[in-house]
Amino acid sequence: MSNQSVPTLYEWLGGIDALTRLTTRFYEHVKIDSVLGPVFAHMGADHPSHVAAFLAEVFGGPDTYSTQHGGHPHMIRQHLNRHLSQDQRRRWVGLLLETADELGMPDDPEFRSALVGYLEWGSRLAVINSQSGAAADQHAPMPKWGWGEVKGPYTG
Repeated sequence: MSNQSVPTLYEWLGGIDALTRLTTRFYEHVKIDSVLGPVFAHMGADHPSHVAAFLAEVFGGPDTYSTQHGGHPHMIRQHLNRHLSQDQRRRWVGLLLETADELGMPDDPEFRSALVGYLEWGSRLAVINSQSGAAADQHAPMPKWGWGEVKGPYTG
């Protein structure tokens, strides 16, 4: 199989419509979750669509998040000084995966491995960026995630 015939993760999962369904339903669950509800208590109505656009871009879709919301530096700023915990991070990842199952998103091992890989990687960065002293690098590139990503050791 040539690389040209391999779809992006964005294409494989069903594009922006699938991501919007996922984030909309996920944040409905978040609102009533005892661990995550307090973290997102002041979430705006547009939050799910912003997260869908971010994930779309990360997974190989259009650059809507970067052009309309400020890219990865903006996402980092959303986490500054929130002091997220590992319990909150684990619940966020677990609930998102439960929601993906609920909605019948692709569950083939290759896709789920890539999805879990990104969620673990990205959520751990969110925790790091939420601690005291963290700062947003104005030049931080948008993460790009594909099939079988390996990012190497974290060096800060």
